[in-house]
Amino acid sequence: AKMAAGSGPGARELFAEGLLQFLRPAVRQLDRHVHSVRESQVELREHIDSLATELCRINEDQKVALDLDPYVKKLLNARRRVVLVNNILQNAQERLRRLNHSVAKETVRRRAMLEASG
Repeated sequence: AKMAAGSGPGARELFAEGLLQFLRPAVRQLDRHVHSVRESQVELREHIDSLATELCRINEDQKVALDLDPYVKKLLNARRRVVLVNNILQNAQERLRRLNHSVAKETVRRRAMLEASG
């Protein structure tokens, strides 16, 4: 009667297993997206570095004095922000990996418990 009402230990285990099965794909997908964004951030940082280098070279080659320093500073500031965001994403991805590991570990534990009791 308790199992039918959804309050028995078997029902809780089944619910927990279902919840873990539901969370695992979402965590993996989020991890893939974070990884993709981090790769984009690295590419953006490389392009910013290249552009800053090119602006410095143009500034040195110009016969007419152009003050490109403010633009170079803006690029370097943008690069700094990209690096900061990348660090935040890296920390989030590490937390996602730990969560994914915990979900997998809990799934194995729960399956073992279900098999032992069934």
